[in-house]
Amino acid sequence: MNISEACIRRPVMTTLITASLIVFGLFGYRLLAVAALPRVDFPTIEVTATLPGASPETMAASVAGPIERQFSTIAGVTSMTSQSTLGQAKIAIQFDLSRNIDGAALDVQTALSVAQRRLPIEMTTPPSFRKVNPADSPILFISLVSETLPMSTIDDYGQIILAQQISQLPGIAQVLVFGSQKFAVRVQVDPVAAAARNISLDDVRTVLSKANSNTPVGTLTGKDRNTTLLASGAMRRAADYKDVVVAWRNGAPVKLTEIADVLDSVENDKVASWFNNDRAVVLAIQRQPDANTVEVVDSVKARLPQFRAQIPPSIRMELLQDRSLSIRFAVADVQETLLIAFVLVIMVIFLFLRSVSATLIPALAVPISLVATFAAMYFFGFSINNMTLLALTLSVGFVVDDAIVMLENIVRHIEGGMRPFEAALKGSREIGFTIVSITFSLIAVFIPVLLMGGIVGRVFREFAVTIAMAIVLSGFVSLTLTPMLCARVLRAHHEGEKKKQFFVLSWFERMFQGWLNSYEWALDRALRFKSIVLMITFATIGATVWLYIAIPKGFFPQEDTGFMFAITEAQSDTSFDSMVDRQRRIADIIRKDPAVDYINSTVGVGGPNSSLNNGRILVVLKPKKERGPVSEVQARLRRAASQVIGMNVYFQMIQNINLGGRIAKGQYQYTMQSSDTEALYRLASEMRDKIAKVPGLLEVATDLYVTNPQTTIDVDREKSGAYGVTVDQVRQELFNAFGNRQVGTIYTPSADYQIILETKPEFRTDPSSLEKIYVKTNVPGSNGTGGGATGPGSGVAGNGTPSGQSIPLAAVTKLVPSVGPLTVNHQGQQPSVTISFNLAPGTALGQASDAIKQIERDANLPASITTGFQGNAQVFEESQKGQMVLILAAIFAAFVVLGILYESFIHPITIISGLPSAGIGALLTLLLFRMDLSVISLIGIVMLVGIVKKNAIMMVDFALERRRVGLSAEAAIREACLLRFRPIMMTTFAAIFGALPIALGGGEGAELRQPLGVAVVGGLILSQLLTLFITPVIYVYLDRFDRILRRRLEPQLEEVGEVPHKPAIAAE
Repeated sequence: MNISEACIRRPVMTTLITASLIVFGLFGYRLLAVAALPRVDFPTIEVTATLPGASPETMAASVAGPIERQFSTIAGVTSMTSQSTLGQAKIAIQFDLSRNIDGAALDVQTALSVAQRRLPIEMTTPPSFRKVNPADSPILFISLVSETLPMSTIDDYGQIILAQQISQLPGIAQVLVFGSQKFAVRVQVDPVAAAARNISLDDVRTVLSKANSNTPVGTLTGKDRNTTLLASGAMRRAADYKDVVVAWRNGAPVKLTEIADVLDSVENDKVASWFNNDRAVVLAIQRQPDANTVEVVDSVKARLPQFRAQIPPSIRMELLQDRSLSIRFAVADVQETLLIAFVLVIMVIFLFLRSVSATLIPALAVPISLVATFAAMYFFGFSINNMTLLALTLSVGFVVDDAIVMLENIVRHIEGGMRPFEAALKGSREIGFTIVSITFSLIAVFIPVLLMGGIVGRVFREFAVTIAMAIVLSGFVSLTLTPMLCARVLRAHHEGEKKKQFFVLSWFERMFQGWLNSYEWALDRALRFKSIVLMITFATIGATVWLYIAIPKGFFPQEDTGFMFAITEAQSDTSFDSMVDRQRRIADIIRKDPAVDYINSTVGVGGPNSSLNNGRILVVLKPKKERGPVSEVQARLRRAASQVIGMNVYFQMIQNINLGGRIAKGQYQYTMQSSDTEALYRLASEMRDKIAKVPGLLEVATDLYVTNPQTTIDVDREKSGAYGVTVDQVRQELFNAFGNRQVGTIYTPSADYQIILETKPEFRTDPSSLEKIYVKTNVPGSNGTGGGATGPGSGVAGNGTPSGQSIPLAAVTKLVPSVGPLTVNHQGQQPSVTISFNLAPGTALGQASDAIKQIERDANLPASITTGFQGNAQVFEESQKGQMVLILAAIFAAFVVLGILYESFIHPITIISGLPSAGIGALLTLLLFRMDLSVISLIGIVMLVGIVKKNAIMMVDFALERRRVGLSAEAAIREACLLRFRPIMMTTFAAIFGALPIALGGGEGAELRQPLGVAVVGGLILSQLLTLFITPVIYVYLDRFDRILRRRLEPQLEEVGEVPHKPAIAAE
């Protein structure tokens, strides 16, 4: 007794098993998380190190270099990049997909502890790290705006109350503050007035650092009780510092206010952010690489009422760029597509079967199989995302196939006069092996996808497993529930019974009969002129190979998520005020565009920007129904932004898949690296100019800034030695004057704030200001006041501390103007230059990659320069190497499974002979719709390998049965083709209409799904036309070889003689 017979005879058992599958599936669905895509993020960690005032070269050599060398000892590092700017270095480390991010973080922490000993002693703050991909766009912004409160107060509420609590939520990597205005006390010294009193900036620094000490003073321990001692209270505002005594001159105190302006200010006054046109402090929330975007956003939103209650009503708090919305909309759109596909497939079945009861049986197989798949998804730890829902949508056209094949065979016996119960037993016994063959051969196609490595394998693993589980479950339902329902729901057929049908059904049946008659006529001609059909077969193989080579290759299609950002860039010597003016003009232009909903603009060093000449604008677009395609919006914004002179603007759409570890001006990057910086910088500029001329490339730019104006203060060591002035003394005085030096800390119960020392703004305008900076001499016998005794705070500290007369800095130095780098970038510990670019609509990444490689070959670069693509372009290059291998592996897996099932080397070749026709159909359709061969469409072609051979399996399986009763090969395959024409057409149309909503879809995330649907529909249509003729002809040719091979492998078997036969009559 086989499984189908057992289920037919035991309907209660079958019903309860089916109910269990449904219940488990519904429970699984409720527990599944929602995401844009499977978890495909590389484990990435960003390290930040600060040394205020240090030049980019100093940061690269003394800070980034030692840390990078220590990181190079960590296992599993696939990419390491660093960017050193004025006073800051950021290092991004990307690990292999197999690495656990928490384990990688422990390794990074250990390496930082070791590297700490080699870092400059001036680094009072140790390097820190976050588990975050710096190139990944924040998932949520919170804007804080107030018309009455000062920006520093708004910043306090944002950083102290909101950011700290948000950072503690699961899945949050960090909360960046755009336009931070953290409170600080600024002491702006007049160096001329100070020098007139023989007070150096270093004297002021020493006094300020001791004026607000928090050193503990101890405890009085008495016989009966203890008393805690407290010194005078801390000073928290600028007014408290104005009367601090800096020195005593001629018996009178010199107060700080006499030589400096003391202001309540902010820590970084060269950064600003706006929400639309309002000055704002914006919190940018970034997730950890393995966190679920929707869950993280939901956890933040759940705490919003609590957050609002903790801030004053005068602060307006608004959510910006909620990236979970686009994910939810995309998932909802796929669910709608799934429902449409289900309805279309049921309509196809109804048209072919012409009976509500007969249609109901395979219709039940679809929801049962899909619902049960949710349980399997939960078991494997998957989520409801674009890939898994896409798999389920495509499954609608496949899961019904097995039920159709089973139902059609049983109905054929009922129409032959058998009772439904006997027909179900016989039909299920006959077709059981065919269903098993179809099921396992379909699954075999996805085995290579499961074994794919890298990021592409991660993306499609959930897709492959989900569709495989749906197919397995549909096979199970077709072998159990379907025959049981056939035995009890279908009615017996009575001769002469005529049932009045709806005119649409009658019309369709007449049309189908016309198809069948036409196919019978064409099949006879094909069998008569087999050599011509064989030539067509070889031609399709050749055409498929040629089209595969010729078609433009792409990576993942660009999604229209509704969010984009613009990187603005001015000349490297642009001042902050000038940058603000230009940024505001560009922001106004963008905001007035009819497709734009709102914007957030940030300029200055901090938040998303690494240098003063860069800005960032987040652009949130209106819903798709209210605007045109995003490519048109971007082109319009580019034209409008170009009106602002002196600014370059680079637009990018925010994508759900971002594989790089760096922020770049373009979606794709090409990197050059070498230890020979002179050759590297020269050749990188030349390569950039050549790449910019490639048709189809937009916004070609580099991260090379080596012409930033610099002034070198060259110390005359002979003169300085005569005055007792050391080089370190000069450096310290310059740092005090121009380095925004943090000389003290103000501690409060909720936060700590800095005391910043600098000169007045008028002494910081140009290099001539250096002439007004003074240093103290340290000549023996000199006391700095004409021989008078110095008083407290005069700068006398012993141990050689300078205490002589103040002299102009120009007395011991000279100024040497020069140019130097604004940023220093490293890739793999070597200096690097990255050329970034975007693609124009209609240009494939493969075309751009080939053009850049050709330019590289023509340039004949020296061996000392290493080149390569980074980020998405790098993964694309790696995926190209395995594309053909993937397709061949899928074909081989299908061949192996079919060979095992049929115990034949020849019949699997017959079954897969129609695959080239599917390939040429898919490629031609992609070209017709001007789509490139992306990774998504490639998976569609791999799926076709499994779908197309289903038709051949039904033909060959039935032909083998007829051969066993003595028919010739040609007669057997002819009868099989005609008798199986109806189920073949039903299953093919079901697959086409199941994929059609994906191919025609236009909702959220449709750009990602559409190429797969187009490839499947196009491949099925053409393969259906060709395989109905190619497979019978190949079967006839190869049957002779199969018989010869069988006699050699199994000589004990004797061939059954062929008997005369009558031509088969076309199936009704």
